[in-house]
Amino acid sequence: MNIAIDGPAGAGKSSAARLAAKELGFLYVDTGALYRAVGVAALRRGIDPANAAAVNAMLPDIRVSLAHKDGEQRVYLNGEDVSDEIRLPPASMAASGVSANPAVRAFLFDLQREIARSSDCVMDGRDIGTVVLPDAACKIFLTASPEIRAKRRFLELEQKGTPVPYETLLEEIKQRDYNDSHRAVAPLKPAPDAVLLDSSELTLDAVVSRVVLLARQAGEAQR
Repeated sequence: MNIAIDGPAGAGKSSAARLAAKELGFLYVDTGALYRAVGVAALRRGIDPANAAAVNAMLPDIRVSLAHKDGEQRVYLNGEDVSDEIRLPPASMAASGVSANPAVRAFLFDLQREIARSSDCVMDGRDIGTVVLPDAACKIFLTASPEIRAKRRFLELEQKGTPVPYETLLEEIKQRDYNDSHRAVAPLKPAPDAVLLDSSELTLDAVVSRVVLLARQAGEAQR
């Protein structure tokens, strides 16, 4: 059984999906982390993530993989654990650039599909319900206002000791929203049968409870 959670950057998809997967006993798959890893690979090589030709030429030389250790997803780039590096703002913007590239999406598509075929999973991203897992039993589009998302990101980075000005984060989030929703390939949008869930005024626990409820209802409907 597959649960697809889509939505814009900073809506809380990863946290909610991870905790919901744990409660359901499912595997958690953060597909955004895969794109961030490709973005980091480009940045390390001095490649503009929006330069499709240069990124495409790099793809045969990189390997992106996921592993789960102590219940947490870890992301590897050519065997190196980059789980922390991909959470920094430069990686976020780089992910937006490479995710608009059809070759990158094809590069990661089979990996995502294979995970879903082999496991009950909660998978989050931008196009899971619309493109990657269009037949998912449960589809959720999780969103929140840009201001709320920027505030959450500000507090998260501050706690990690890598603070970034709120205004900078808000501008980056608005720009990424525009990039993700206007790209030609697999733009960010709710699947027609997705449940819209606005987390602006909800606690993380409330969001997780709602996701788990929707997943269990979908599971009952499948039986």
